[in-house]
Amino acid sequence: MSTVLRTLLSAQKLTKRFGGLAAVNEVSVDLWQGRIHAVIGPNGAGKSTLTNLLSGDLPPTSGSVVLGGQDITGWAPEKISSQGLGRSYQKTNIFLPFSVWENVRLASQSRQPHAASWLSRATQYAAVNARAERAIELSGLKNRLHSIAGTISHGEQRQLEIAMTLATEPQVLLLDEPLAGMGANEAERMVGLLLALKKDHGILLVEHDMDAVFTLADQLTVMVNGQVIASGTPAQIRADAGVQAAYLGEETEGGTAHGH
Repeated sequence: MSTVLRTLLSAQKLTKRFGGLAAVNEVSVDLWQGRIHAVIGPNGAGKSTLTNLLSGDLPPTSGSVVLGGQDITGWAPEKISSQGLGRSYQKTNIFLPFSVWENVRLASQSRQPHAASWLSRATQYAAVNARAERAIELSGLKNRLHSIAGTISHGEQRQLEIAMTLATEPQVLLLDEPLAGMGANEAERMVGLLLALKKDHGILLVEHDMDAVFTLADQLTVMVNGQVIASGTPAQIRADAGVQAAYLGEETEGGTAHGH
């Protein structure tokens, strides 16, 4: 029985100009629940700018973004986050002196309405803790609960950042190079985590590790110089001569360009 895919986020003809330069030029992308959509391309292709447009960190020059049926174009990042979008950044964004639990609990707490009602305090507290526990469980950090964030491995810090994102209960996840700087074992763990998160989320993945991309992605968008040069399934992208010439054929350091 075929399942109808639910569109969680739809961006149409997003453009961002800095002076005369179009860092992102009329890029459209749809994110569906249960699908991972990877955006790949050489450095300077506009991948991070696209992510910033979707998360509200940058306002678009033109184009639109719809999240959960609501037009969020031009909204502030906090407002977009409260509408159900979570993102991680290229540089890990965690509180290093705090424990794993404290980091995730703080993220969970950011979801609470700032009500001064004393009566609701206990239930709010329970809800905050429940969200934090679930996020830690999902991200595979249960055995690191009381470890100080600054002392855990780089891979675990990336997991922690995803746990903090999950604690805000997003439907859509924008993940900017979650595998950056990881060894083989950590990367494998992260790939497993992302596959597990896919079921309940729409995921946009910006990643340079082509092995991971071709393992994870259901859909791929290839950007060069701010423009989409190809979009399709991993098989279609692999077979695209234009993509090979512009990107996959060049980036063969470490043999990661072509995947397995």
